[in-house]
Amino acid sequence: MRRLAHPKPLILILSAIALIALVAFGQYLRLFERAWFNMHTLWQPENAQSIGLDRYRVTVEARVIDGLDDNVSALTFDPVRKSLFTVTNKNSELIELSLDGQIIRRIALVGFGDPEAVEFISADTYVITDEYQQRLIKIHLEKDTTFLDAQDAEQMTLGVHMSGNKGFEGLAYDSVGKRLFVAKERDPMLIYEVQGFPHYNPEKSYAVHVVNNPRRDAGMFVRDLSSLQYDERSGHLLALSDESRLILELDVDGRPLSTMSLSKGHQGLQKTVPQAEGIAMDDDGTMYLVSEPNLFYVFKKPEQN
Repeated sequence: MRRLAHPKPLILILSAIALIALVAFGQYLRLFERAWFNMHTLWQPENAQSIGLDRYRVTVEARVIDGLDDNVSALTFDPVRKSLFTVTNKNSELIELSLDGQIIRRIALVGFGDPEAVEFISADTYVITDEYQQRLIKIHLEKDTTFLDAQDAEQMTLGVHMSGNKGFEGLAYDSVGKRLFVAKERDPMLIYEVQGFPHYNPEKSYAVHVVNNPRRDAGMFVRDLSSLQYDERSGHLLALSDESRLILELDVDGRPLSTMSLSKGHQGLQKTVPQAEGIAMDDDGTMYLVSEPNLFYVFKKPEQN
């Protein structure tokens, strides 16, 4: 009688396929690089210049922003008004929020396409992105402004990697270096540095320079970019990833320094942040975050004795 085929070779083949798939999935999510970074930080003393994102704890969790029908996207802190600004991209609006997440006022946006980010530049001056057309639009906001028309605004189009459908998702501004950081969500995931826009000195000729840092971008172990925040005190850049549920701190050379998880059980969170869309930091280092569908969060670092 012929013996039945031995099952071991088939089991080995299936196990190998499963292992390859698992490794590929882990690489796709950048899990190995993230795990290596976490292991490395366990054995190294914290960088004295680091913001220390891992020490932040949630103080306001998932507070609903009352009065909105559309999802919010992006967030910026206005140090003059001591308030926050966000945008909605369906029925496009610029919305001012109090520091506890209450709506202060709403400004209609006309001709802005698909606004995905807003960034404070200086008193009454902001930049809004049009995600798919890759436009940067400078706006001026007065106390009595009720609507803004993109046709009346200074604007520029970058026109890079236009073939993909993942456009500009985040902005951050360095007021000392006059650099506007622009995040492309993914495919490919990039951070551009734009100098010369918005034009801040009318006595000088209009010249725009756009650069990026491939080494920094390749070292970000996240799946996408949803928002950016520049910390004037340290010169470090914060990058928010919705898909990775992570905020990443990058030093002046673009190297990762610390991380802040947005998953349940971390930073005091009772539930995972569902879809983080924007971060902002105020003068005291308090961090604010918005998530779809219209949820508001506040994170603070405990005072050290």
